[in-house]
Formats: sequence, C-alpha cells, structure tokens
Amino acid sequence: MSQVPAATRTLRVLRFLATQADPVPLDRIVRACDLPRSTAYHLLNTMIDEGFVVHLPDEHRYGLGVAAFEVGSGFTRQEPLARLARRPLAELVDRTGHGAHLAVLHGRDVLYVIEERAPGRPPLVTDVGVRLPAHLTASGRTILAALPASQVRALYPDRTAFVDRHGKGPSSLSALRTVLSETRQRGHATEDGEVTPGLQSVAAAVLDHNAHPVAGVAVTFPSDAGDVDAIATAVTMTAARLTRRVSGRAAGVR
Repeated sequence: MSQVPAATRTLRVLRFLATQADPVPLDRIVRACDLPRSTAYHLLNTMIDEGFVVHLPDEHRYGLGVAAFEVGSGFTRQEPLARLARRPLAELVDRTGHGAHLAVLHGRDVLYVIEERAPGRPPLVTDVGVRLPAHLTASGRTILAALPASQVRALYPDRTAFVDRHGKGPSSLSALRTVLSETRQRGHATEDGEVTPGLQSVAAAVLDHNAHPVAGVAVTFPSDAGDVDAIATAVTMTAARLTRRVSGRAAGVR
C-alpha cells in the first residue's frame, strides 16, 4: 500500500477517467476505483479546482479537465515524439513539395514542435515554439475533433474563448461543432486563409493507445493549389504511420 494514499487514489481516478469515452457519474467512479463515496467526492472537487477534472452539473457526470490533457501532451512536446516524427515529416515534405509541421494541443492553442520546410518555399508562421488558436488551425481542429464533446465544451465555454485573426473561422461553440463534425466525416481537418491569407492547410491526428489525440500532422500550401486531395491522402497516411509508432491505433478502431 502506498505511503501517500491520497496521491494513489487521485492517480487511480485520473487513470480511470482517461480510459472512458465520455464523462461518467460519481457512482461509477466510486465502484471502479474502490473508493468511499465521500472520499471520491472530495478528491474530485480538489481536482476540479486544479483543472484536472471538469464537472458537468446538468448531467451529474465527471470527465478529464484541460490540465489533465496538458500533462498528457507533455510527452508529445519532449524529444521522443520529435525523434519519431522527424523522418516521416521530412518524407511528407518530399512527397507533397510543401512544408509540414507537427503540433500539440496546449490549452486552447496549438504549439508547434516540429517544422520541416520545403525547399524554395517561403517561411510560415508555424515555426517551432509558435502558438496559434486551435480552432483556426487545421492541426488544432483535427485534435479537437478527436476529443470528447465535453472536453471541447470545457475548452470553449463561451464566445470570449474564440480568438479572431482575419475575420474567418468559428466564433461560437455551435459553429466549432459544425467544423469538427465535418472534420470527422472527412477524415482530416482543413483551413483556408484563417491563419494566413492565401495559404491553406490539411491536417490529421496522431492517436495514442487510448485513441486520444496527442498531436496533429499538417501540410500548408497555397490556396490555389490543385492537388488538395493528394496532399490530404499523404497527410492522413503520415498521421496513421505516427499513430502506429507511438503505439496508438488508427481512428475508428475501438
């Protein structure tokens, strides 16, 4: 038995919530984690205060909060993922002739951790270390589309959460949900001129073993390019390759 039982119980709850497809009621947490109801209630309230758990009062359910996703994405910002992804991204650039990048979710932004520039192409705003609003970028949209609806709702509670760059893109949760639904149906995310006028991007998600999106792979190219379908296919294949390399699974596999 751990000498820090509170820490053990907290991690047990977080691990359980991470395996659930949707937020769950308190009684299910109590049974799954073998905790007294009062203990589970107090632990959850503490984790809510710290941002690791979100409470949906109308549904009487609990799910992972933004802080939990930020901790989880910490792995993707470290060297292991960068080393795994650099060669596939370089090959993606060779295949498409356009710049490619890898981004991870950080709050309501995406953080770019790798950029592979295409020879002769102008530099992009997606340099390593740059952060951009997730709801406007293809990388962010493909990650958001793979998150539970409750987590997206927690990230975007009201209109103030929607940053505007060029007067384009979703400015409300309902509009964002439409974009994410289209992304899931299409199998990849897109944006055109919402980050940089005259440029568009296509992105696909990299998933871990729980089908949680750990990163987005994207290619950016001129808006008048005529090979969008071929680029989307190449991006999707690269994301699936990285999903396998991080011991994940392809989208739709349960």
